[in-house]
Amino acid sequence: MPVDNPKPGRQASGVTNLIDMSEREYFAQFAKRTGMFIGHTTLDGVTAFMDGYGLAANRHGGPGLDGWREWLMANHKVSQTLAWQAQIRLIALPDLERLWDLTPEQEAHVIRVLFELFDTFLAEREGAASGS
Repeated sequence: MPVDNPKPGRQASGVTNLIDMSEREYFAQFAKRTGMFIGHTTLDGVTAFMDGYGLAANRHGGPGLDGWREWLMANHKVSQTLAWQAQIRLIALPDLERLWDLTPEQEAHVIRVLFELFDTFLAEREGAASGS
């Protein structure tokens, strides 16, 4: 006898079903378990995964990262000449002069800030898409 899924994104077996999740739910899972997705967690690995996800989503008709860089510029004082990966570093570590030579602690901080900001972006995008 089939059992109804107890939560969105969950199968009856209790295993997380990444396919049926919203992008926001998917990236919340990614943020919790980056090692499951990319192995050793690094900032470069996280941003490369996100870029790849965005391109694949666009290729298959999804929004991917559309609007992400523009959202960062609209909500934070960052240069429009920077790629979003550099914008995140600047937002997370505004007083740092060498944004590419990070300590492990600084890199972990940038990753936390990245996921917090990306979740806020996705929440706003979902709200705009649903008309709320």
